[in-house]
Amino acid sequence: MSSHEYQFNVAMSCSGCSGAVNRVLSKLEGVNDIKITLEDQKVVVKTNDNLSYDAVLNQIKKSGKQVRSGEVIA
Repeated sequence: MSSHEYQFNVAMSCSGCSGAVNRVLSKLEGVNDIKITLEDQKVVVKTNDNLSYDAVLNQIKKSGKQVRSGEVIA
């Protein structure tokens, strides 16, 4: 099964912020793995083939956090 990996720089100042991002991403069908590094303000999301970068980006925005940048890793 092929997959995608996306990385985002998200404005998060506390564990509550990272928890909010984790919660919205967990609700998105097709997300296989979420790694959030609060210190680096980095969110790495692994998804199945059906989930686009824009779908993940829009889901993160639902948390109310500012997405500073993002890129497709794989």
